[in-house]
Amino acid sequence: MSWDEDGTPHPLALRRAGRSELEPDRLPEVRELEVLGWEPAPEELRWAFLPYVWPPAARTWIPDRSTHWAVETSLDGHGHITGVECAPLPDTDLDGLGGETDTTLAALGLPPRPRGRLWLLRPVGPFPTLAAVLAHLDAAAGARGTEPAPSPEFLALVRAELAALHEE
Repeated sequence: MSWDEDGTPHPLALRRAGRSELEPDRLPEVRELEVLGWEPAPEELRWAFLPYVWPPAARTWIPDRSTHWAVETSLDGHGHITGVECAPLPDTDLDGLGGETDTTLAALGLPPRPRGRLWLLRPVGPFPTLAAVLAHLDAAAGARGTEPAPSPEFLALVRAELAALHEE
């Protein structure tokens, strides 16, 4: 299991460079990879470790060229929106976005995610979508009395289930 620290991004990502003003799921390379059966890894904290334990043949990554936006909304005294301002988050704020994820991973005994990557996964086993795989993992946790939350028990269960699914 690893973050593929020395690996290269998916070849489709090499055709593009530079920052994009698009959100991560709207990047052209993400859309192209979705057509080929890849799906963005879930962003929920309980799945922070998922790309680390996902079978290497069914995971890939691309450089994160997206822009993360800060949105400030102004309201009047009646709660009506009077103005909205959007601005790209500064690099210092972007570094802080992964802090909670890194803390969660450290509590599981895993190294932090490499910065600047968007992870994409392909469904494994008989499941047609990533959502179906995640539902299976949740059901397996429920059947074993394991809380589907970032814990060593859930991590071990997910790792074992993914290995079994990948062998099918």
